[in-house]
Amino acid sequence: MPEKQSKRYRSAVAVADLTKEYPLNEAVAILAKFPKTKFDETVELSFRLGVDPAQGDQMVRGTTPLPNGSGKKVRILVFTDDPAKALAAGADFAGLADMMQKVNEGWLDFDVAIATTEAMKQVRSLARVLGPKGLMPNPKSGTVTDDIAAGIKAVKAGRVEFKVDKTANIGVGVGKRSFTPEQIAENVSAVLDAVGKAKPAAFKGHYIKSVTLSSSMSPGVKLAAAEFNKY
Repeated sequence: MPEKQSKRYRSAVAVADLTKEYPLNEAVAILAKFPKTKFDETVELSFRLGVDPAQGDQMVRGTTPLPNGSGKKVRILVFTDDPAKALAAGADFAGLADMMQKVNEGWLDFDVAIATTEAMKQVRSLARVLGPKGLMPNPKSGTVTDDIAAGIKAVKAGRVEFKVDKTANIGVGVGKRSFTPEQIAENVSAVLDAVGKAKPAAFKGHYIKSVTLSSSMSPGVKLAAAEFNKY
């Protein structure tokens, strides 16, 4: 580990006992005391779930708005036959055949892709490119919609998508270090609730095993089980 990171880590460890679990407000307060970097770090909530993602009926995914936004500028691509309308609604890029060709050629300079229902018939052919990157429009995440303006507004306002990975983990950005502790706590609560309510009906075991709060360059702070064991 580089010396600079090592010093930062040692400084963070001096703030609190990171082997312990903390109530949400305490965890946020601890995170705020960690050494800051020269950039505005993303704050992330990491879940360890008890589900088996290999089972089709145990997939966990969904979206939730963040009460205080994500603090991140989101670049939106809209697949549509009416690009002018999408651009007027706030899309960064819009089109259909031309944008599909760019994506097939390797262009992926966007954070979220939205598609109209009609455009989706063609966009499905991009699944092998967009799927592995988590960029494929999906009705469950609200990114396949005929109300493009509302879809763009929701994404830009700070709606985040979550999906369990093959190792049963979920990572969700919940804000920036520049947010107030209250803003971060409110965003964390929204994500905890959304992931909790996304529990598969077929799953009967211990759903959320652990949750950790961290920023881009900080160690993690474990949340007390009381914050999520009701799920």
